[in-house]
Amino acid sequence: MRFHSFDDVQDHLDALGLFHMDFGLDRMRNALDALGLLTPPFVTVQIVGTNGKGSTSTFLSCVARAHGLKVGLYTSPHFVTPRERIRINGTMLPADRWPVLADRVMEAAPNLTYFEFLTALGLLAFAEAGVDLVVMEAGLGGHYDATTAMPVQAVCFTPIGMDHEKILGPTLTDIASDKSQAMRPGVPAFTAPQEAEALDCLLRTAQEKGAELRETASLPFPQSALGLAGPHQRVNARLAIAVWDWLADQHHWPNMPETAAKGLASAHFPGRFQRIPACNGLPPLILDGAHNPHGLRAFETAVRDADIQPAAVIFSCLADKDISDMLPFIRRIAGDAPLFVPTIQDNERAMNGEELAKLLAEGRGPAITQPTQRLSLALKETASFVPAEDADRHPVLLCGSLYLLGEFFNLHPQTLEQELV
Repeated sequence: MRFHSFDDVQDHLDALGLFHMDFGLDRMRNALDALGLLTPPFVTVQIVGTNGKGSTSTFLSCVARAHGLKVGLYTSPHFVTPRERIRINGTMLPADRWPVLADRVMEAAPNLTYFEFLTALGLLAFAEAGVDLVVMEAGLGGHYDATTAMPVQAVCFTPIGMDHEKILGPTLTDIASDKSQAMRPGVPAFTAPQEAEALDCLLRTAQEKGAELRETASLPFPQSALGLAGPHQRVNARLAIAVWDWLADQHHWPNMPETAAKGLASAHFPGRFQRIPACNGLPPLILDGAHNPHGLRAFETAVRDADIQPAAVIFSCLADKDISDMLPFIRRIAGDAPLFVPTIQDNERAMNGEELAKLLAEGRGPAITQPTQRLSLALKETASFVPAEDADRHPVLLCGSLYLLGEFFNLHPQTLEQELV
């Protein structure tokens, strides 16, 4: 099979199936070996956890770039195009590079899954671009995640919480145990503050594997401005700075506090408390991909910290999520504001909006809880609730599944790379 265009690569990925998983690391290790990447020409950091992986990856990437390093950033999922997942110095890999790289991956390993194929292609792109540092966000879990097949110089654990229970297990201990397996013998691991159960798992696995676990909870928060909003981002920025300080010392890279501060301030990652001003018929919006209890708790705190009183809330999620623990957060975030619940389009895992709205309506009294067939209809409905005065304090909150945000970015692609305002 030969690829002649990015569309050919996209067609191949679609045929593999976004949600298809085949646990095990042998395919990925064999692919990396065939591609000559088991001894990579760059330093690699893996970011594992439940919430904050993308933000921490972005902070670390931006700090390294501010110090003059060439950085490859690998994140997931994407909103509009797989090209978002592979960036070099903040720029998406050019579309004309995808078919050449995809040919090499296919020749080396024709039986990779969707995520494995993208991971191998991204790492190959980074090697050919001559990057100094690669920051890899794990996809799901840690034990069998494709990114765990790659040799790394450090592993970072962002806060671990309840998510993907049907795959990783029904308890926090199950989930943390799976993610902890990303540790490698002799490789330092850095962790954000964790709940006791999760921290116990990390400590136990570190001892079993001979990996030093470095806790960052006692380190001071960065006091500089952050490009990503919300008090929880201080936790992610602190974790990124902790691993950056260690990497810079180990590899004799420049490391200046004022330069690191500029890097943190320059960080931008779509869908993380992202403000979208009113434009082209859209109401003023705040987008956030809070889709599990831990993420919703952080989002609720960020809304309160910013003294925001939402004019309306749009929320939806996937049917395989444990919705019961999320309901109280959504109700509190919405308060008395109208709550609109669309069904995420073109997603086999989407929860039906009418069913979700019924669950959310319980205990809300006279407050509006309304299912809508599509996100576009929900956006039109909410616009009428935004007051003419002080609209910035009364935006519409669009939160929940990253696939809901992906639908928004497909409708309004100009907002995907928009800087925070």
